[in-house]
Amino acid sequence: MSKDKLIPELRFPEFEKDGEWKKEPLGNLSEEIVEKTKGRKYKLMSITSGVGLVSQIEKFGREIAGNSYKNYYVIRNHDFAYNKSSTKLYSEGEIAMFEDEKTGAVPNSIFTCFRFDENIIFPPFAKYPFVNNLHGNWLRKFIAVGARANGALQVKSKDLFSVPFPYPTPQEQQKIASCLSSLDKLLAAHNEKLDALKDHKKGLMQNLFPQEGETVPKVRFKEFEKNGEWIVINNSVKIISGNAYKMSLYSNKGIRLAQGANIFNGRYSEENTIFINPLDVSAERNVKIKNGDILLALNRPITNNELKVCLFPFDEGFLYQRAGKLEYKGNLDKNFLYQFLCTPLFLKRLKTQLVGSDQPYIKSTLFDKDIIIAPSKPEQQKIASCLSEIDELITAQTEKIKQLQQHKKGLMQGLFPKFES
Repeated sequence: MSKDKLIPELRFPEFEKDGEWKKEPLGNLSEEIVEKTKGRKYKLMSITSGVGLVSQIEKFGREIAGNSYKNYYVIRNHDFAYNKSSTKLYSEGEIAMFEDEKTGAVPNSIFTCFRFDENIIFPPFAKYPFVNNLHGNWLRKFIAVGARANGALQVKSKDLFSVPFPYPTPQEQQKIASCLSSLDKLLAAHNEKLDALKDHKKGLMQNLFPQEGETVPKVRFKEFEKNGEWIVINNSVKIISGNAYKMSLYSNKGIRLAQGANIFNGRYSEENTIFINPLDVSAERNVKIKNGDILLALNRPITNNELKVCLFPFDEGFLYQRAGKLEYKGNLDKNFLYQFLCTPLFLKRLKTQLVGSDQPYIKSTLFDKDIIIAPSKPEQQKIASCLSEIDELITAQTEKIKQLQQHKKGLMQGLFPKFES
């Protein structure tokens, strides 16, 4: 593709000779929506970054409009809403298409809404350039750096509607939209499968572990049905906390530094990974970790009602402050311990032991209490093996979704022309 021509790198064969795409300001292709609810009852919408428009009930568990509802903008199927809030994915705000046969409404204070002229633009096509952040690349020149800090953006409508919007013929628009929407449906199906696997594991855990106040689970493997009650295990687990490192020691290579921010429920995130050169620090101050070690976030350890605990997936690493690794001994299986930490039973007990309110943290003496109960080691291993198999399926399904997302990202980069905005 020529840098000077609006021609995408990837094109369907029937459109290869169609020449350049057109490009016009968004305002020439759409009209701003200013209709307000005036108290009429519509479906109240909000936005979830990276997902799009969702109902307020789905996001917040209730509708939160209050007295301002009469000023909400009215949106209909295939209308677009620009959310003037900075997020991690969209620093200059997110634009999403409303896809619902029911009429919706969004807060006028944080949204600018518009409707494309469907004689020129096919709306299901138009949503994908905005997913690619077409608008953000343009709007950042109008937004002061400090304006992003608190999340709220001061964006004038004239600047939004000056965004250069490239588009091909209606036929090519429909072909592109059909291709990408098919991929979206495939991704949705795989995400549903992932959710089903996670729900299946939750159900298993509720049955394979005792409930609060009980000493036997609802369901037991046949060979252990006569084994009797689970027993309290004390002083078999120890929390080893990491150490602080000066920022001057941070590197882009060396030994991986595991932080609390990398630890999620059942998952280690490589986002914002920091490395330390082992030659720059004295060996005795490093808390070493290895593949399979159980890591626990010690500061703010609970997110979305899930404990931030995972297995370290790399060969070696150092542990940063406010993160801990668990050492265990005696008649306790490591994989059973890990699964036990993910149970509602442990989460409920942990909440009573956290210290602090604004930034709750886990004390190093947590496991000195009567907080772990377990059966015989063979039964521990059987339970852990069963749940680990589900974890492997979840990991494989998650990887499939990542691959599909990468495929979609590559397609979108190829199907739309690149240009300097």
